[in-house]
Amino acid sequence: MAKNSPGVRTYRDLIAWQKAMDVAQQTYLATDGFPSGEKFGLTAQMRRSAVSVPSNIAEGFGRNRTLEFRRFLEMAKGSLFELQTQAELARRLGWLQGNPLAALRDATHEVDAVLGGLIRSLRA
Repeated sequence: MAKNSPGVRTYRDLIAWQKAMDVAQQTYLATDGFPSGEKFGLTAQMRRSAVSVPSNIAEGFGRNRTLEFRRFLEMAKGSLFELQTQAELARRLGWLQGNPLAALRDATHEVDAVLGGLIRSLRA
């Protein structure tokens, strides 16, 4: 769904933003059980990366220029890939496993696909 599609009045109407917000929420919940010594380490880094995804979508939408919007969507993808990498490290350290890990992986892959489609639609 492109920015100028019917029904898209604000960034909140974008499926990409909605799903990215879900990922941010999942990340906060998933990192809640990390060791307290990681409060300013991996926990904070994962949360910053996760929050950066919907934030970049919103900021790009607000720029009112397709080229800038696309650039911010690409930055959102970069933050999403950072989060995926950090989640993998947390898995390797034994801090993120089972359902929370699977749910976060699935959600980040879904956001990646939606962002990719939105970026392609803006190139057209």
